[in-house]
Amino acid sequence: MHSGVTTGGPLIVQSDRTILLESDHPEAAEAAIAIAPFAQLSKTPEHIHTYTITPLGLWNARASGHDAEGVVDVLLDYAKHPVPHELLLDIVDVMDRWGVLTLTRSPVHGLVLESTDAALLDSLLTQPDLAGKTGARIDAGSVAVHPSERGELKHVLLKLGHPVADAAGYVDGEAHAIDLTERPEQSEPEGGQDSVADGAWALRPYQARAVDTYLAGESGVVVLPCGAGKTLVGAAAMARVKATTLILVTNSVSAKQWKAELLRRTTLTEEEIGEYSGTVKEIRPVTIATYQVLTTRRKGSYLHLELLDARDWGLVIYDEVHLLPAPVFRLTAGLQARRRLGLTATLVREDSREDEVFSLIGPKQFEVPWKEIEQAGYIASAHCHEVRVRLDSGLRRAYGSAEGEDRYRLAATADSKIPVVKELVENHGDAQILVIGQYIDQLEELGAALDAPVLTGRTPEREREELYAGFRAGTVRVLVVSKVANFSVDLPEASVAIQVSGSFGSRQEEAQRLGRILRPKATARSAEFYTVVTAETVDERFAAHRRRFLTEQGYSYTIENR
Repeated sequence: MHSGVTTGGPLIVQSDRTILLESDHPEAAEAAIAIAPFAQLSKTPEHIHTYTITPLGLWNARASGHDAEGVVDVLLDYAKHPVPHELLLDIVDVMDRWGVLTLTRSPVHGLVLESTDAALLDSLLTQPDLAGKTGARIDAGSVAVHPSERGELKHVLLKLGHPVADAAGYVDGEAHAIDLTERPEQSEPEGGQDSVADGAWALRPYQARAVDTYLAGESGVVVLPCGAGKTLVGAAAMARVKATTLILVTNSVSAKQWKAELLRRTTLTEEEIGEYSGTVKEIRPVTIATYQVLTTRRKGSYLHLELLDARDWGLVIYDEVHLLPAPVFRLTAGLQARRRLGLTATLVREDSREDEVFSLIGPKQFEVPWKEIEQAGYIASAHCHEVRVRLDSGLRRAYGSAEGEDRYRLAATADSKIPVVKELVENHGDAQILVIGQYIDQLEELGAALDAPVLTGRTPEREREELYAGFRAGTVRVLVVSKVANFSVDLPEASVAIQVSGSFGSRQEEAQRLGRILRPKATARSAEFYTVVTAETVDERFAAHRRRFLTEQGYSYTIENR
C-alpha cells in the first residue's frame, strides 16, 4: 500500500466519503479521470467539484477489475492533505465484501449461495427480507436457493450491504449461427467504422476487450461513450454466444438502426431478425423489441411481457440500460438464468435505481473513459460551452410567481435565447448543426427564426427519415430536434449541438446530446457543444446538475454571460 505521503495534489479527501477537487489545479483533469471508476460527481461549482464515494460505486469498481489497494493509492497520490485513515479502512472493508457471497450451481443441490464467512451467512439468514428466498442449509458456508428467487435474492442482499457475485452460469439457450463479417485487412479511416464504404472493418481494440471481459465474467454492463460503437460490442457478443438473442431498445428508430447494423456487421439475414414494436410484432431468432411495447398496459396487465419467454433466448441485450423502465426490472428478476448484457454511456439514473441494474442485470464489467477514447481518435474531441442569457424584464414577475414545471418552462423558453442561437449558428457557417430542446413551441419558434426544419415526436416516420437523410447528405445543414433525437440517431457529420432546454437536470440526457456530435469526422473537425441557459433561474441550476456527468468524464465548460 502507498506510503501515505501526500504531494499537494488537487484532492481534499474527507472522512464523510466526499472528495473535493480543486478544478483549477494543474493535475485536476488527471485526478478526475483517476477517481471516476469509484467516485460520483455530485456538485460542480466553478472552482471546487464535490465527489461522493458510495458502496455501489466501490463494488462496481471491484467488479470491473479495480482493487482496494488501487483505489487507496489513487486517493493518496492526488491528495492535498493526509487522507483520513478511517476512510481508507472503510474503503478496504467495503470493497472486500465483493466475493464473500457467491451464487454457484451444484450438481447435487442446484442453485447455492456460498459464503466465505459462515457467521455472516448465519446473520443474513435471520433477516426478514430473505424469508422464503432460500432453502435448506447445506453446511456452515452454504445454503440452497430457490431458482425463481435468484434475482430478488441478489437485490435484497445488495440492499443489506452485501453484494453477490453470480457465478451460477446460464442456460445455453437455443443455438443459432451468428458470425461477424470482419475484414480487418484495411485500417480504419478517419471517418470511423461507420464510414467504411467497401465493407472492410474490424473491431477496435477496446471493443474486443469489452466483449472478452464481459464473456469472462458474469452478466453485466459495458459502459462506452456515445459514438464509440456499443452496438458492435453487442453484435460481437452475439457472435461469440451463438444463440437466439432478444435485444431491448428505447424506440422504433433505435430498433431499425440495430437491425441495419446487424445486417451490415454479421451473417444474419433479414429473415432471421424480427422487430417487436408498436406496429410490427415479429418473433424470430434475433428479436429487437422496444421498452415502450413491453411496458404497454391494458386493464392493469402488461400485454407483451410474455415475449421474454416466447423463445429459449441465449442472450438478452439491454440497450441504453440507464433508461430501463421499472416493469422491465421486475421482469428481469425472473430472467437470471439467461445471459444478460447491458450497454450504456453512463450508469447514472435519475431515479437512483443503479442498485437494480447492478443486482438484476449485473455489475459494471468494462468501461473506458471518454477522454481515453477521444485521445485514441475513435471519437471526436469536444469543447463544451455554457452561454447565459438574462430573463426579459417583462417575464420576471411571471417567473417569480410560477411554480414547478411552469417555472422551469418560463426560464428554459426565454425569448432572449433566440438571438443567441442565431448568432451561434452564423458563427459556425460551414458546420452541420443540431439545435436540441424540450418544448415544441420553443423549437418551432427557433425553426422559423433559423429557417430550418423542425423534427419532433409528431413528425411522421417517413418525413423523419427524409430529414435525417438530408442532414447526412448535407442538403439540410441545420436541424431543430426535440428529445426524440437524444438516443440512437446516427448523424455522424453533426459537429455542433446547441441545447436550449432539457429534461430538467438530467445528466444522462446531457451525455446523450453531446454524444450526437462525437462521431469522428472525415475532416478531423472538433465538436462544439453549447448549452444556452437563463441566468439566475432554475434553468441555470438544472444546467449545473446536467454538467456533472460530463465533468466527471474530463470535459470542462467555458461560461459566457450575455
